[in-house]
Amino acid sequence: MNMEINPSEYKILIVDDVMSNVLLLKVLLTNEKFAIATANNGRQALEQVDKEHPDLVLLDVMMPDLSGFEVAQRLKSNPDTADIPIIFLTALNSTTDIVKGFQAGASDFISKPFNKEELIIRVTHQVSLVAAKRIILNKTEELQRIIAGRDKLYSVIAHDLRSPMGSIKMVLNMLMLNLPVEKIGGEMYELLTMANRTTEDVFSLLDNLLKWTKSQIGNLNVVYQDVDAVEVVDSVIDVFNMVAGLKKITIREEKPEKLPVCTDIDMLKTIIRNLLSNAIKFSNENSEVLVKMEEQGDTVVVSVKDSGCGIDEEGQQKLLHTDTHFSTFGTNNEEGSGLGLLLCQDFAVKSGGKLWFTSKKGEGSTFYFSIPLKK
Repeated sequence: MNMEINPSEYKILIVDDVMSNVLLLKVLLTNEKFAIATANNGRQALEQVDKEHPDLVLLDVMMPDLSGFEVAQRLKSNPDTADIPIIFLTALNSTTDIVKGFQAGASDFISKPFNKEELIIRVTHQVSLVAAKRIILNKTEELQRIIAGRDKLYSVIAHDLRSPMGSIKMVLNMLMLNLPVEKIGGEMYELLTMANRTTEDVFSLLDNLLKWTKSQIGNLNVVYQDVDAVEVVDSVIDVFNMVAGLKKITIREEKPEKLPVCTDIDMLKTIIRNLLSNAIKFSNENSEVLVKMEEQGDTVVVSVKDSGCGIDEEGQQKLLHTDTHFSTFGTNNEEGSGLGLLLCQDFAVKSGGKLWFTSKKGEGSTFYFSIPLKK
């Protein structure tokens, strides 16, 4: 490993019952600028580890009170010291000892009498592994802080923007209802329609962003209640009839009378809302979107089918993966964030079901999701 390490930042504990060995090792390693602690027997070694918190232990195998193997086993069985690497110093070159040493948790062996260069290379190697581990730990902590900050930011953005966007949305809805084409002329009406649609999109994006963040941070309160899936889906379709109407698209339903489920209503609505919004976005004018609900075994399967632009093979591979965050343009060049589908997938899984799709470029897509049927 070509890591630049500063030896003075690392402490090595030398443990040997022969004083001359301790001194020799101490001189060799002090010359290399390592910080040193020493112990003359096994018990002292354990005390020194507690007191000095070394980064590496050089441990003689043959000692009168506790053997090196026993010391190693004690260090490895204590969570506080288990990560400290141990290099055994041994006059024995027998394979059984080496195997026993590795079983006791050795990182390496150095045989006596020492070869100075070998000793330094082996020690430096272990220390550089410790250094690398430290860097990884620091980076991990730093990353966790960054992620927590980012999630907080998302949450604030989505939360604080939601109410002003909601107000704008209501104002535009009112204007749409009270200003007919005859009154304001075609061009103005078209602008108003566009503003209305954009606001709806932004509002649902913020809503998705808020829900996605909460779901990822684990702050999402899931409330299961007994509902009729047909009723919930119908209520979402009612809202979308106007949006679909603007693009001359009909939403058709195939459904039974009732489908009892026990689920989180908000999650169910979010999934339907996103799938319908996508279907309308990717449909051509004067086409229909089919929403189908049926029992399949012990699940309720809801599907939303459009005959719009479809998704090519490559796009299909990338869809539903957080890392690729794939999105395409709708038939009016409406842009998608790809977040909606990730959220649908997340919610479908949290509701005890799954989300899947079939699509053909140029022919349209069908998105399905399942939730458990309430018996």
